[in-house]
Amino acid sequence: MNSHQHPTVMPGPQTTNDRVYVFLDESGNLDFSPGGTRYFVLTSVSMKRPFHMSSALESYKYDCIERGLEEERFHCAEDNGSVRHQVFDIIGSGLQGVEIHSLIVEKSKTGPALRSDNRFYPEMLGYLLRYVLNGSFHRQARETVVITDTIPLNRQRRAIEKAVKTTLGSMLPSGARYRIFHHDSRSHYGLQIADYCCWAIYRKWARGDDRHYATIANAVLSEFDIFRTGTTLYY
Repeated sequence: MNSHQHPTVMPGPQTTNDRVYVFLDESGNLDFSPGGTRYFVLTSVSMKRPFHMSSALESYKYDCIERGLEEERFHCAEDNGSVRHQVFDIIGSGLQGVEIHSLIVEKSKTGPALRSDNRFYPEMLGYLLRYVLNGSFHRQARETVVITDTIPLNRQRRAIEKAVKTTLGSMLPSGARYRIFHHDSRSHYGLQIADYCCWAIYRKWARGDDRHYATIANAVLSEFDIFRTGTTLYY
């Protein structure tokens, strides 16, 4: 290397607070028959970089592998009790600066017209994000990056993704600066954290089990049952 040349220095991790990431997950199914779940729950986890919990979860994933567990990702409903307990401990100790919001839908109260695939999920997502993006955490941000797990319906996926974008454009606050992506949960620890948080909230509502909910409760800023907020969705 020439004495007058200097090695290229790569930029360090971003620590700016002008961009917020929102990771979304859902619990319950979209079956409106008597055999379906009573509730459908959408949960958002908002955070800013650097994502400190990601490094702790990455380290723990390799701990699991070294113990002989095949942990390609953390998924609350599928993980064994020991893994679930440890992941909740990691999440519970890393919630400073994290906001959790959840929308609760008692499905039997949903009008027939709203139950169609290309309306129910996009509109429920719109109601949740309209609330989240109106909060000061997001209004002060230059941009919000919304990342959902892959759309939970195999059929008509492209049509539903288009409906999500169209619905959000009409429902979200005027001037809201956001982008939305649909990624597999394996690609982001943020989505796996959202999965755990949503599972805990769902268990509280569906089964009255708040053992794991207590771990995240301090970061849960809202849980609103959409049919108890004056919203009319019987059309």
